[in-house]
Amino acid sequence: MKKIYFILFAVVAALSFTACSDGDQPSGNSIFVNDEAKPDAFEQWLLENFTYPYNVEVLYRMKDTEIDHKYTLTPADSAKCAKLAMIVKYLWYDAYAEVAGPDFVKANTPRVLQFIGSLAIENNGTVVMGTAEGGYKITLYNVNNLGSAFKLDDYEALNEWYFTTLHHEFQHILNQKKPYDTSFDLISEGNYVSGDWYQYNTDTQALPLGFIRNYAMAEPREDYAELYSQYLTNNDALWNSKMEKAGEEGQAIIEQKLAHIRTYMRQNWNIDLEELRAVVQRRAVEYKKLDFEHLK
Repeated sequence: MKKIYFILFAVVAALSFTACSDGDQPSGNSIFVNDEAKPDAFEQWLLENFTYPYNVEVLYRMKDTEIDHKYTLTPADSAKCAKLAMIVKYLWYDAYAEVAGPDFVKANTPRVLQFIGSLAIENNGTVVMGTAEGGYKITLYNVNNLGSAFKLDDYEALNEWYFTTLHHEFQHILNQKKPYDTSFDLISEGNYVSGDWYQYNTDTQALPLGFIRNYAMAEPREDYAELYSQYLTNNDALWNSKMEKAGEEGQAIIEQKLAHIRTYMRQNWNIDLEELRAVVQRRAVEYKKLDFEHLK
């Protein structure tokens, strides 16, 4: 064994010496190409409108390492992603920047926004509107139905699928950074139903009990975030319609909860909830004038 080892060592040494000799240097272009792909027009637009001003990365090409594998998912159409990105920037990021300043947006919004083409469906048949991961990433689903199942100018549909989710998850992020007053949890104590929320009807059961939607019945923190998001995104006509369904008792409970949220946003983030709602509602009318066919 020692003899064989010695012979092999000698051969390797000889080869190494030959390979390093001055007369046999490699020539020509390297086979290891290190060219970085240049961003296309949409990617450049994302850099200029999300990454540079707000330090946000938008993932529109589905990455295996970024998705939740418990769902069966499909990639999002890039053209529809571009349109949704325009709307999200105008109605969400820029709305907060207008009220609280761009530094607030940079410091507190998620670092990653991900678009997925298909629905995410749980085993019990409920549909996931969006997910948030530790304040770092928000994922929006159902992008491929944009412009087909519902139109770009259908603000209520956009709210249902995207914007109530964005505001809801953002409120969770703010609550993680600065917890809300837990006396809020006592307002509807005894009426939370945990994972059975989907078995309750919003109009006939949730609203009369003081929950803005059936999902708010899951637990206090979801109640808090859901009321915040619905109040910001519902116009006056829709909100008043819900208050009528809530009745006198249900409306009184909802107003009590809103008072908590107003105080929390003012004291912890220096944001007037009514001013923010007014800006969101104004932009909800203005966004329809955006040029969705050209990236600017």
